[in-house]
Amino acid sequence: MKKTIKPLKLSSKAIYKAAEVIKNGGIVCFPTDTIYGLLALASDKEAIERLYTIRRPSGRPFILLLPHAGWVKELGLLAKDKHLRLMSFLNVTFIFYKRDNLPLYLTRGRKSLAVRVPSTPSMRELLEIVGEPVVAPSANPEGEKPATTIKEAIEYFGENVDLYIDGGTIIGKPSTIVRVIYPHGFRLVREGHIPFDTLLKLYKSLETTSSSVPLPEGAPLMSSLLDLFGFRPPFLPPR
Repeated sequence: MKKTIKPLKLSSKAIYKAAEVIKNGGIVCFPTDTIYGLLALASDKEAIERLYTIRRPSGRPFILLLPHAGWVKELGLLAKDKHLRLMSFLNVTFIFYKRDNLPLYLTRGRKSLAVRVPSTPSMRELLEIVGEPVVAPSANPEGEKPATTIKEAIEYFGENVDLYIDGGTIIGKPSTIVRVIYPHGFRLVREGHIPFDTLLKLYKSLETTSSSVPLPEGAPLMSSLLDLFGFRPPFLPPR
């Protein structure tokens, strides 16, 4: 007999429960800042490999959602200070080239990694509690349309996902994706919820006003991290 899966309604209590499941190596279906996503701890190799099995057998890398833009440097990605400020203002997906070796289970042998700082309060609260990045592919099997309701997500994945958080119906454009051409410039990969022109205009304004634009509170961007060729804290080891 098929087990009945009961999702939790989105609430502060449900967010804490989701964070607990993620930190313990589980997979959670959660309403992200764009669509429903399947979340797992980026530093947990076993959880990531399990997610690849149910979500993306082809093995293309998953996007990472970050608690704040400072994580870009901690991950060893090629980025300038103004890129981090831009990420703090716009929930655009940025593809950065990497300068150090990240775990193969995250990059799948690629030279770059897609990351985003989400904008919705619930997603930001979840990441604050988890305290580190999560991978977040959309809630659909590879080749299928993304789930717009938690019911659709359950139909897709059933008991393969440890917890479902119901945020209602989510229908909207996916995130805009740009590739950062280090040290200057962007290449549009996909235009989504934020027009590419908007991103370029803000980027140009930051080039002239960057010294007066604050970074998010708590972002660990001390001088040693901003030195591209200096010391950086290592990526959290796989669990």
